[in-house]
Amino acid sequence: MASWWDRHGLPRLIKCACSQGQIMKLRSEVVPHARGHVLELGCGGGINMEFYHPDRIASFTGLDPSPELLAMSRAAAARCGIAADIRGGAGEAMPFDNARFDTVVTTFTLCSVTDQAAVLAEIRRVLKPGGTALFLEHGGAPDSGVAKWQRRIEPVWKRIGGNCHLTRPIGDAYAAAGFAVERRGAAYMPRTPRPFGWVEYGAARVAG
Repeated sequence: MASWWDRHGLPRLIKCACSQGQIMKLRSEVVPHARGHVLELGCGGGINMEFYHPDRIASFTGLDPSPELLAMSRAAAARCGIAADIRGGAGEAMPFDNARFDTVVTTFTLCSVTDQAAVLAEIRRVLKPGGTALFLEHGGAPDSGVAKWQRRIEPVWKRIGGNCHLTRPIGDAYAAAGFAVERRGAAYMPRTPRPFGWVEYGAARVAG
């Protein structure tokens, strides 16, 4: 049974932390590239809705495990005039047919899933041939000193932040899952403690 924090505190913390100005700027550089039949994995909160171009989207589907965040996402879709199929579920076992989507979007999502490799395999499965995974994620820093602090902080941070990991790979994880990765940006976010601030964003396509 979910605790009060999981049901009420955590969704609000996530929405607040993930909608800061510098993060919204990065979202604006990734999300508008979505085309065709779009799946947003970890859509809860509806933070990305304002960046989609409705005229470029044939259909929009959202998946998130949090009922509270899903309600926010549905409200955001309605405000933006986007017809959306937004449902509860986990990325490790998506309730969609093979080759269903042209674009899969993940933003600050892979840090908190239970099994990152399984989610990436599912993203590959539901993408059409030639489809694109657009990503904006935070994760393991390239600098050894920062990475050491990430390892120290992560056990406590996971309990506070809804299983949010600080040390997971980002672009390299997509590559290991069989994607050809185009990293469009990789840097520490300004005004953010470095253990929490390393982000990478870009596009990934099924290799071959």
